[in-house]
Amino acid sequence: MTWYDALGYDRAVIGQLGALWGKSRCKAGGRTNLLLSHLLDTAAVAEQIWDNYLAPSTKYVLNVLSGDRGKMFFAWICGVHDCGKATPAFQRVDAEGAAAVRRAGLRWDEAKVQRARWRHDKAGGTLVRRLLREAGWAPEQIEWLWPLVAGHHGTVPSVGTLEGLRTARGEPQGKGPDWTRVQAAVVDVFTRLVGFVDLADVQLQRVPSRAVQLQLSGLVVMADWIASDERHFPGVDDLADVTMKGARGRATKAWQRLGLRGGWGEWGPPAPEAFEHRFSHSPRRSQELVLHMARRIPRAGLLVVEAPMGEGKTKAALGAAEVLAARFGADGVFMGMPTQATSDPMFSQVRAWLGKIDPKLAGQVALLHGKRMFNKEWQSLLDGPDSDPDSYFDGIEEDDLYGLADSPFGGERVAERQAPAEWFLGRKRGLLSPFVVGTIDQLLFAATRTKHVMLRAAGLMGKVVVLDEVHAADVYMSQFLLEGLRWLGQAGVPVVLLSATLPSAQRRSLVAAYLSGAASVEMFDIEQLPTPQGYPSVTTACLVDGQAIYDVADTKQWRPDLYVKVTVQPEMPSTRQEEASGQAEVAIVELLQDRLAQGGCALVIRNTVPRAQRLFKALRDRFGDHEVRLLHGRMTAHDRAEGTEQCLQLLGPPDTGGTRRPDRLILVATQLAEQSFDVDADVLVTDLTTIDLLLQRLGRIHRHDGVLRPSRVRRPEVIVTGFAPRGEDAPWILNASEGIYGRYLLLRTAALVCAADGGGWAVPSEVPHLVERVYGEALDAVPLAWSEDEQEAREEWVAKQENRARSAEHFLLSQPGGHTKGTLDGLHYGAAPGSLAEHKLEAVVRDGERSVEVILVRQDQRGYHTLAGRWLGINGEVISDDVVQEVLGATVRLPSKLTEPAERDLAPLDGWRSHPWLKHSKALILAAENPTTLGEYEVQYDDELGLLVDGGPRRPTRNRHDNRADQTPETRSRC
Repeated sequence: MTWYDALGYDRAVIGQLGALWGKSRCKAGGRTNLLLSHLLDTAAVAEQIWDNYLAPSTKYVLNVLSGDRGKMFFAWICGVHDCGKATPAFQRVDAEGAAAVRRAGLRWDEAKVQRARWRHDKAGGTLVRRLLREAGWAPEQIEWLWPLVAGHHGTVPSVGTLEGLRTARGEPQGKGPDWTRVQAAVVDVFTRLVGFVDLADVQLQRVPSRAVQLQLSGLVVMADWIASDERHFPGVDDLADVTMKGARGRATKAWQRLGLRGGWGEWGPPAPEAFEHRFSHSPRRSQELVLHMARRIPRAGLLVVEAPMGEGKTKAALGAAEVLAARFGADGVFMGMPTQATSDPMFSQVRAWLGKIDPKLAGQVALLHGKRMFNKEWQSLLDGPDSDPDSYFDGIEEDDLYGLADSPFGGERVAERQAPAEWFLGRKRGLLSPFVVGTIDQLLFAATRTKHVMLRAAGLMGKVVVLDEVHAADVYMSQFLLEGLRWLGQAGVPVVLLSATLPSAQRRSLVAAYLSGAASVEMFDIEQLPTPQGYPSVTTACLVDGQAIYDVADTKQWRPDLYVKVTVQPEMPSTRQEEASGQAEVAIVELLQDRLAQGGCALVIRNTVPRAQRLFKALRDRFGDHEVRLLHGRMTAHDRAEGTEQCLQLLGPPDTGGTRRPDRLILVATQLAEQSFDVDADVLVTDLTTIDLLLQRLGRIHRHDGVLRPSRVRRPEVIVTGFAPRGEDAPWILNASEGIYGRYLLLRTAALVCAADGGGWAVPSEVPHLVERVYGEALDAVPLAWSEDEQEAREEWVAKQENRARSAEHFLLSQPGGHTKGTLDGLHYGAAPGSLAEHKLEAVVRDGERSVEVILVRQDQRGYHTLAGRWLGINGEVISDDVVQEVLGATVRLPSKLTEPAERDLAPLDGWRSHPWLKHSKALILAAENPTTLGEYEVQYDDELGLLVDGGPRRPTRNRHDNRADQTPETRSRC
């Protein structure tokens, strides 16, 4: 007697269950995989996820909701996802499978079904709604669950869409009593084999929050993708062989072979001496305060840490992450950094920290940004080249016949890996790694209404989330940051925010967003939120029984104040761009020649690439090649990575790497060097920027102890240029800088700079006051004579801020007014079509401006060559493993003004079209000598200067030094 004989179904239904297929023979290792087998395989994978991956906090929530049956419910919700395949719309797409289903007595009108093209995910949503109603489920329980089934291919439809799919007189979903009976049997048999009495027995006791629903939705996708790997789950075409025991055996082996695991699991509170063990020094006062506040917060909540540059906020945050994970059941950490350049050193720091906790954990850190293949430490951890993990498998779906499915898989080769399992490294799956260091974009992506956003949510919601330099998010990016905090707050995720220069209004908006999510309301009243009275400070906020609990404390800073001399170097306007530019560069050259006469190291930060390039050339002519360096965002990935590493070695902490500090060095950079860039210069020359970013730039001078400095630069000094005071009139400011930062904030910052000219600031103790003078409501922030100009600039700034905030709404995960919804119904309504590539997502969450990355290649009569001169063949086809890294190393981001001609005119080389890394990469072909024409511009690449762009539409300069068409606001692209 077989197992199904005991279920009480007649032989006809059993025969139909033995015919319904989930994967065709050609996609299941040569043997058809029955639908019921795939459902059980997915449920068995879910059990592995529960036992070996899920955060304790997630398990706790599911156990509370299910009456301590969380594991069984989780297996059920993951496995039931594909029940919509029990429909003619799906069963017809494979001829062999369709014939077997017809022989079992299930019929459909082929013409009507073909015309309807009803996808099985939406069919599944419709089916479970019907079956759960018939099983007596409460309406609110049905309404939260069906979107997880209907959305398991990455987009969650609205219930109205499901109703609209009932076309062709019911044929696509299965018409008649035979289809109705077998669909109910599929779900019923699966439910009983998982361990429930019947479908009614599955219902939860309470409805999970919308954030938990999104997390579960991502975990369903994760389980489905793993269970769809034909190498580990080959076809089972005999119903007698379809058992939960067999599925569990396959899932266990698959999990082991893929090398998948979670983070630190059940985690005990760190011992009092843990900080010193992790970081080789006892905690400073501010670090001890952060740890104390993490121990004291009564519920998982938000910690806002404000402390000076160099105070050790990152170490404090990592220590707090240990405390919060132990207290609230998180199973890993996401560390979000402002840029790719700052992510790389943080990757090393996080690995070292985890290695002190458990050496095995150091190998579970994923580096997550688009240029990680150029990080030497990351590459050294992998088994081989960081190839495309998605290239190992076909798609999971018979829907591929419609051209509707993505290929979601990752590779294997993981037995002795020192990096996270390769499965985690595929598209959209990076945040599922146990520990992640990457750009803040990864969190911002999780706040967008894009395909498979639930995977990103699932990766974040079991971790402690740490975000560095949160002040760096402008008003557009902040919409996604605030949206992300709402979801994290609702999910009960502990979040630590770090900043040295956080305006009070921004602090309040961050707290309000997190608590709004926790309370599931559109707006949360934070009227009672206290303001920190000192600096450094820590603000905590959480929700207990619907009430906000705040805790604010401060302490003394670690280092004594630096009394930074402030000097204004006027840059006079001129109607002749070349003349004005030349005068400005000569003035800086002469100034640095004076300051560095005895030696020393200077950092010069320009607001645009062309200004940095021009000044670099002038300085090189005066000081020579060996004493001047250039670093900016229009260098190739290889040159930029090499340049960044060299600068960090030369100007980094004196006890690292054994590299001798140069007698004299000038580093010219753009905003790359603005924050989280651990270099120490003796003197800073900077274009005028907003006060918070100006203070961040100040954090790069006299940063480290134990550095011997010549007498002329023994006192820290910042020289501010890029503007010109004009007596009682408002100052002239570079048009390019105004285009990036806005005239309003620059005017208020210029007032502070002019007032301090010849004097100075006490840093860091004056930092909160200086930031508040610019960002606060002070009416006397500028001289009275400037007030009319300031008011006009403010009106323009406010209008622009409001417009930019509104422009983000179309992409936010929740639609306006949708934060109080109780389910995921219609989550993707109005979403951007298709599955956006990550470089396009970056444009969505950064500033909406499109930019294109290209690979530079050279061409001569022999064919194509890499930028370094290696031959690539007449079509670019010579792309062996040893040369592909060199090809990719020539990737460069074009300025936004070249986006349109690049998208129109550039394409991969013919020889790249079958290569997994290069097939989507646009090639910019450079001639041996002459510039390449792209649209109305001439483009060439210089090994020292980087990408050079000339030409284009000429505009009147109107007393500005730079043609605005030639500017790239790197603060928006964050380099």
